[in-house]
Amino acid sequence: MTVSLIFTVKNEAGALPRLLDSIAAQTRAPDEIVVVDGGSTDATLDVLNTRAKNLSMQIIMHPGANISQGRNIAIRAARGDIICATDAGVRLDTRWIEELVKPFDSRQPTADGEVRSAVGCQRSAVVDVVSGFFVPDPRGVFETALAATTLPVLADIRPEKFLPSSRSVAFRKRAWEQVGGYPEWLDFCEDLIFDFALRRAGFRFAFAPRAVAHFRPRANLRAFFRQYYQYARGDGKANLWFLRHVIRYTTYLVALPLALALVFVVPLLGFAILIFGFLGMFFTPYKRLAPMLRDFSFGDKVRAVVWTPIIRVTGDVAKMIGYPVGVVWRMRNRQGQK
Repeated sequence: MTVSLIFTVKNEAGALPRLLDSIAAQTRAPDEIVVVDGGSTDATLDVLNTRAKNLSMQIIMHPGANISQGRNIAIRAARGDIICATDAGVRLDTRWIEELVKPFDSRQPTADGEVRSAVGCQRSAVVDVVSGFFVPDPRGVFETALAATTLPVLADIRPEKFLPSSRSVAFRKRAWEQVGGYPEWLDFCEDLIFDFALRRAGFRFAFAPRAVAHFRPRANLRAFFRQYYQYARGDGKANLWFLRHVIRYTTYLVALPLALALVFVVPLLGFAILIFGFLGMFFTPYKRLAPMLRDFSFGDKVRAVVWTPIIRVTGDVAKMIGYPVGVVWRMRNRQGQK
């Protein structure tokens, strides 16, 4: 089988070298690399052109293209029957491609706990989509707390329900063609809409936990707020996770004020509700955080513990602001969502 690796870039000169180095170190090299640049104004194209020949890389310039458009342009230009997709800001494990493409070989048995069909098909069944995994590559206290607060660990994953991120996924080109590619009307959360389309079309998914992409979390609270605002705006545009957003609004705008009011009326009940609410929101982030802090100083551990609720609340506020913006956009642009 022929394997094409695709990704999009825009002003990624600082992050690109570690991605390109990790591609060069792959145990199974891609047969080609197709990159679409959405209009970089930094040294991104210089970095790509310097490495293009050694990596068999095709560079397509398409200023103004969003991520969905860029991916579709790259896949259209790719000649592989298997497409591996990633993002510019990641570093790939050396066996990333090797592990991603294994399940596409129907003669390759699926090892228990390593790669399992998400739809319960037999081991010899043809796989159409392989979900790789992704792990944080944090630097410092804030990024570590952010990773623990927002990102799942492998133990959290249920393979049969896991929806791949396009920073670590592979799929047959014919599957992409059949569902019409990535939704070009959507600028964020586009990979989820693509995943849903593949599932609705009946394509078979597999999970490859050893196909790992490492990526760096946002470096500060402002960048994180912007990221989660954009994610929630994308949810609103695509009509995703309505119930989750309703629960979030209810928690902050109804349940929390009522619990605080109860503190002054029935103190024991009010404090009990606040404590259980805190545990419900932060038990999992702190559980993830604990092993990540082993090599930190005591002071840094304390700072990470303090950062965790600040990050969680900031992300929730960003989502509560971004979601209605996306909903308004959707109501005004219904005809574009096809």
